[in-house]
Amino acid sequence: MSGEYRTKALLIAVSEDPIPVQACINRLAPEFLCFVVSESRKGSIETEVQPAITTMPQRWDWILAEESGSFTVVHQTLTKSLPDIVKTWGLQPGELVVDFSRATPAIAAAMALTSRPWTSQVVGLTEPESDTGKPALSLSKGRDVVAVGDRTFAWQEGNPWNEEAVPARQEAALLFNHGAFSSAAKRFRRIESLVGGSFKPLYHALADLGDGYAAWEGLKYRDAWDKLKTALKALELASVWGGPPGMSALLSGVKQNLKFLESIVMNPDDVKLPVAHDLLAHAKRRAERDQQIDAALQLLLRTLEAYAQYHLWKQHRIKSWDVQVEQLPQDLQEPCRTCYANDVDGKFHLPLQAQFRALAGLGHPMGQTFVNEWTKIKTLWDTAHQSVLGHGFQTTKADRFHQFYAAAVKLTNVTEPNLPVFPKMTL
Repeated sequence: MSGEYRTKALLIAVSEDPIPVQACINRLAPEFLCFVVSESRKGSIETEVQPAITTMPQRWDWILAEESGSFTVVHQTLTKSLPDIVKTWGLQPGELVVDFSRATPAIAAAMALTSRPWTSQVVGLTEPESDTGKPALSLSKGRDVVAVGDRTFAWQEGNPWNEEAVPARQEAALLFNHGAFSSAAKRFRRIESLVGGSFKPLYHALADLGDGYAAWEGLKYRDAWDKLKTALKALELASVWGGPPGMSALLSGVKQNLKFLESIVMNPDDVKLPVAHDLLAHAKRRAERDQQIDAALQLLLRTLEAYAQYHLWKQHRIKSWDVQVEQLPQDLQEPCRTCYANDVDGKFHLPLQAQFRALAGLGHPMGQTFVNEWTKIKTLWDTAHQSVLGHGFQTTKADRFHQFYAAAVKLTNVTEPNLPVFPKMTL
C-alpha cells in the first residue's frame, strides 16, 4: 500500500504504546484520521502522536471508548459515533482502512464490526520475536518491515472482503436470477468498491452485466447490447485466470443473448421480427418470474400485434399505423375508411383484430388461423381487455395467461428456440 496512493481515511486504536500508532499513520498518510481512544489516553494524542506525524491529515477526530471487557458497551459507543463521522467525511464504501492491532479484544471486535460497511483494508504493526538472538530486521527478511528508531515492526495488511465477497456475490446473483437486475448491479458495484484491486475487474463486469439486462428488460436494446459486449469481454478475461465456478455457463448464455440483440440492433428494417420474439419472451418472464399476470397479458396483446405488423409489412408493405386503403382486401376497405381514420392527421390505423383479418384476406396462414380459431381465442382476448391494465377491473389468474400464451404460440407458429432466454447466475 505504501507509496501507491494517499489513504482516504484511517480508523486506528490508540494504546499505551504510541510508536506503532505513529508508524501506521505516517505510512498511510490518511486524509482523514479517527482515533479510538480511552479517556485516560486522549491527552497522549496531542503530546505523543500528533507531533510525530509527518503528513498531517486534513481532518482528525476521535471516539472515546473505555477499555472495557464488554463488547456490547464498546460496540454501542462506536455505533453511535462512527456513522456520523464517516458521513461528515463523505466516505464511500471501501475508502476506510482500520488498524485495531493494539486494541483490546472487545474494542477490536467492535471496530471490525462497526467499520465493516466502509472498510476495504485491515492493517497492523507487530514486533517479530527473535529466538536466535539476531535483530528483528534480519528475522523479517523478505517481509514488509517498518523501522522506527531502534524498533522494528512487521507490516501486516489484508482485505476481509476478498473472502466475504463470495457469499455477497451469491446474494447478488439471486437478485439477478429473480429479475432484479439493477439491484444486482448495485450489489456488485458495492463489492467492487470493497475488494482488492485484482478482484475489482470481475465485479465491475458483473455489475455491467446487471446493467445490461436491466436495459434489456426496459427494451433499450442498443444500451443492452453495448453493456453486454463490454461485460462479456471482461468476464472472458477473468475466466482465463480461473474465475468463479459457473462462469462458463453464464458466458455461454450471454453470448447467445448478444447474437439475439445484434439481430435487433443491426437490423435496419422499420418492423423487426426479433422484437416480436422478445416481447413474447418478456411476457412469459413477467408472468412466471414476476407473477405480474395483468401486465403479462397486455404484453401478449402487444406481441400478437408485433407479429401481425411484421407479416403485413414484410410481405405486403402495409404499415398498420399508416394504411393505404387500396392495399387492404376488398371487404376491409370500406370499414377502414369509415372507422379507422385518425381525425387529427387523417391517417388510417388498423386495430389489432383488423390486422389479423387483413392477413387472412391476403392469404397469410397466421391470419387464417386467427379467423378459424376466433371463437376459442375470443374468451382469452376478452380476459386481457377486461383486466385491470386492460379496460376493466378484473384481476386475472395465472392459468388464463398460460392458456393465452399457448394460443399465441400456436397462432404465430413460434418455437421456443426462437425466444431469448436470460442466463442464470450460479457463482
